[in-house]
Amino acid sequence: MDNIMSKLRNLDAYPKINEDFYSRTLSGGVITIASSVVMLLLFLSELRLYLHAVTETKLVVDTSRGETLRINFDVTFPALPCSILSLDAMDISGEQHLDVKHDVIKKRIDSHGNVIETRQDGIGAPKIDKPLQRHGGRLEHNETYCGSCYGAEASDDDCCNNCEEVREAYRKKGWALSNPDMIDQCKREGFLQRIKDEEGEGCNVYGFLEVNKVAGNFHFAPGKSFQQSNIHVHDLLSFQKDSFNISHKINRLTFGDYFPGVVNPLDGVQWSQATPSGMYQYFIKVVPTVYTDVTGHTIQSNQFSVTEHFRTSEFGNLQFLPGVFFFYDLSPIKVTFAEEHISFLHFLTNVCAIVGGVFTVSGILDSFIYHGQKAIKKKMEIGKFS
Repeated sequence: MDNIMSKLRNLDAYPKINEDFYSRTLSGGVITIASSVVMLLLFLSELRLYLHAVTETKLVVDTSRGETLRINFDVTFPALPCSILSLDAMDISGEQHLDVKHDVIKKRIDSHGNVIETRQDGIGAPKIDKPLQRHGGRLEHNETYCGSCYGAEASDDDCCNNCEEVREAYRKKGWALSNPDMIDQCKREGFLQRIKDEEGEGCNVYGFLEVNKVAGNFHFAPGKSFQQSNIHVHDLLSFQKDSFNISHKINRLTFGDYFPGVVNPLDGVQWSQATPSGMYQYFIKVVPTVYTDVTGHTIQSNQFSVTEHFRTSEFGNLQFLPGVFFFYDLSPIKVTFAEEHISFLHFLTNVCAIVGGVFTVSGILDSFIYHGQKAIKKKMEIGKFS
């Protein structure tokens, strides 16, 4: 047994020195305090990293199919009334959403940005007791009202009972409504009068669109849109205006849900129009993004980058549609963010490295100072130090 204990004693890598042989110095005490402070600061830094999650970023090819893209928007037009502003969306697959109204809210604002209360319908409309029937006569008490579509009926049974239905029928036919006062429904509802009453007002439009996850565009422009010879056009004649001020402020624009760390470059962007009319274009590159937090909850969203361009309404002999256009395309690369905690073994390894590294470096520094002082003192004693 004594032989075994003796062999184990010989394996001791930390031989002990009698305390009588220790020599404590002032420089050693200063280095000990400094190294202890450094060791403590590094330990606290490592502990903070261990307690907080770190985010790992990866780039992968986006293989998802058949998904939709949610576009959240909040845009203010200080000089474009709500009554003439429309929202359209279309994509390269051929799908179109014209004059979108669902999930979209418009707020009338005055020149100072204050919200105007919703007024009663029909204010400013002329008094017409009996609406004009489709057959040409006036509505009698014993008749059911069926207004004329003025040649835009899809079938003989179609009725257009208000100005909006007439405009919609014209849109489906690809016709422009040049003079609303010639339409009984529009005259009765005071369509042009309502536009004149809202002159000088602005409009705040907010809501969301659900579109196919393919390249496309959505735009805010005056007038009701329709297709004419496979060309997307807007009916601007009915407003009897020569120019439209498309100055705007983008309060918020996102492609998908919020996730921590996301930056939307168009939030708060404002542009003021100097020319009479024109087309403002944003070209957006959408990057699919997946964010997974430490609990395993996954958020499917998107980031985007953007460039912008303005074209005046007159460019050579071409006339461009006044409005604000957002052209978006999708990146084939998906970014994944994953939150994760550092393992305890990794934390323990780093702590040991900190303690051992600082202890070793401080020991080397102390030894260098000690032996340097000793050599200088010896030379001074024999008179060779100068």
